[in-house]
Parts: sequence; C-alpha cells; structure tokens
Amino acid sequence: MEQEPLLMIPGPVPVPQRVRAAMTRQAINHRGPEFGAAYADCVRTLKALFGTENDLYIISGSGSAGMEAGVANFARDKSIVSLVNGKFGDRFAKIGQRYGMVTVLESEWGTPLDLAALERELEAGAEIVTMVHNETSAGIKNPAPEVGKLARKYDALFIMDGITSIGGDDVRMDEWGVDVAVVGSQKCLAAPAGLAAIAVGERAWDRISDKRPFYLDMAAYRKSGKGTPMETPYTPAVPLFLALCEACKMIEEEGVGARIARHRRMADAVRAAAKGWGVDLFPKLDAYHAYSNTVTAMRIPGVLTDKDLRGTVKKFGIEIAGGQDHLKGKIFRIGTMGGVGAQEILATLAAVQFALKTSNFAAGDGVEAAAGVLLG
Repeated sequence: MEQEPLLMIPGPVPVPQRVRAAMTRQAINHRGPEFGAAYADCVRTLKALFGTENDLYIISGSGSAGMEAGVANFARDKSIVSLVNGKFGDRFAKIGQRYGMVTVLESEWGTPLDLAALERELEAGAEIVTMVHNETSAGIKNPAPEVGKLARKYDALFIMDGITSIGGDDVRMDEWGVDVAVVGSQKCLAAPAGLAAIAVGERAWDRISDKRPFYLDMAAYRKSGKGTPMETPYTPAVPLFLALCEACKMIEEEGVGARIARHRRMADAVRAAAKGWGVDLFPKLDAYHAYSNTVTAMRIPGVLTDKDLRGTVKKFGIEIAGGQDHLKGKIFRIGTMGGVGAQEILATLAAVQFALKTSNFAAGDGVEAAAGVLLG
C-alpha cells in the first residue's frame, strides 16, 4: 500500500481526513443560509485565535492575498515602514512598494529587528508599519507587542502577517494594538490552501483608502458580511470554506489553549533534538525576539549537503524544508504546525538523525531528547 508523504514543512501541512471529507460533498448555494452559517462559524473560531473582537472576513485567496488586502485598503499612498528579517517580511515590503512609499528596515535574516530605527521612522511621520509575526524562512518570532506599542505611540497603523502564528501560537491582536492581521488556511489551521482571513480594527476602518482594489475591497467584504445570511461580496471557494469550517470545529474540540501548548511542545521537542545532535539553531535572539513556535530552523552541518540531509529524509516519505534564496543549502527547517503530534515528530527526527549519522556527522541522540520533552 502506497503511503502518503508526511509533510513536515512550514505549510502546507497534512490535512485531517475529516477536513478532506468536508470538501467532497455536493455544492451548496453560496448565497444561502447554510453557507452563511458555515462562514459565521469560521469567523467565531478565528476571532478567538486572532485574539480579537474586531471584524473578520475570509477571502478566497492565499495568505499573500490577505497581505495585499491589508496594504491596498489601508496603506495606499501612505508612508510605510516595513520590518524585514526574512523572506516574507521582504514580500510585505514589495507589496507595500506597489501602493505606498516604503522605508525598509532590514536586518540579516533570522536576526533581531531594529526597534530603535522603527521609532525614529515613526517619529519622523511614518503612517504604517508592516511586520511578519512569525518569520518561517528563518525560524524567528518577532516582537508584535513592542511594535504595536510603538505604532500606537505615534498614531500609526500596524498591519501584521500572522499567517504562520495564528492558530499555533499565542496571538492577541486587540491587546497588542494590531490594526490589521492576516492568517492563511494551510498553516496552523490545518485546512487546504486557498483561503486567507483578515481582521480589521476600527482605527483601520477610519483610515480606509478611497482608492481600493475591486476583488480585495475590504469595504465590500464588510458590507456583505453584515448581511443575513453572512456572505462574501464575490463567489467564494465554497469547498474550501466547508473544509475550513470542519478544521475550525476540530480546533474548538481541542481547545485554543491546548492547541497552542501542543504546538509549543512540538517545537520544544525539535529544539531539544537539535541540541542532542549538536546541530546549531539558525536564529539569533535578543530580549524581544524568540524561536518560532511553529517551525525550527537549523544550520546544515558542514559535512553534509542539502541533498544528503533532506534527500535521505525524503526516502522515508517525509518532507522537511530547506533554506530559501541565499539560505539555500545552508539551513533546514522542520515545521511543527497543524494537527501533527508526537508520532509525526519522532518519525521525522529519527529520519533526520539517520541522515546525519550516515553522512559522518557525529550526532548525539536527539530522538531520545525529543521524546523526553514530548512525554514531559
């Protein structure tokens, strides 16, 4: 019997059978009460994951569509400060350059953001701050609470990419002063790719642009979302909504707190394995930054190539991620997001440990170290 590949990458993640089954049913009317109820159920669960009481809407499009919706509606023709310490922070900056005047505050990938430089830009009159909360390209979690405080201090809007943290880590949009936040369906929510949810606070609504995109017009989403039943302004990807609705039910069954704790325990186990192997973690931290709760980035030991490591792991039917852009061949990344647990983690770590040892790297027993964390 052919086994499905085990995706241990930072998205897309394995989709539970219940969620897959939800997509197989006959089509329903996207202007009818059944769809409206499913949409409203998703919104209720997602608000808890975002940590918000703000308006929240679901777009048929990837996480990048959500990022663009945030910028195109609320940052057009404005001065934007983009905080960058990885690939997706860079993407946010590039999106901003299509719509506004961007100052990029770039750090080396996987190193702390320069909060002092951010404050100088805000003091000089910057109106928007964009930041990726959880930078999966480098395995680093950026300081959303501190950035939110600075944005509020200078009356700027804070647009946050929470695509790989919401649903897998503690996110408190309202408490942190985030004005616009985005998540993608195929990450910690463990749903199929193709949907983005965007939450918008009142400060952002008060400053929405008069020149908005057509398909990503958040005012149109707000108007349709207020209807009975709740609707999207344009035809949604109905099977994906139904799958997301089932994924949200599974999240509620597990409990938000328990889900975040499970993600944290899995990430702790992978880091314990790295220490046991003698493999260096990639990010460099300070008092404001932390290791990602949903992906662990590690340096590839000098005696190995990317092919030695990831190629060997793939022979076991397990896929882990490599580095992106200038980090190709230098790091590898193991995702810990979605519905996976101890079995998947231990299988992945055993395969990595085998790859390390067969390539003449003197690895210790990282699997045993991880098992101790998982059972603790």
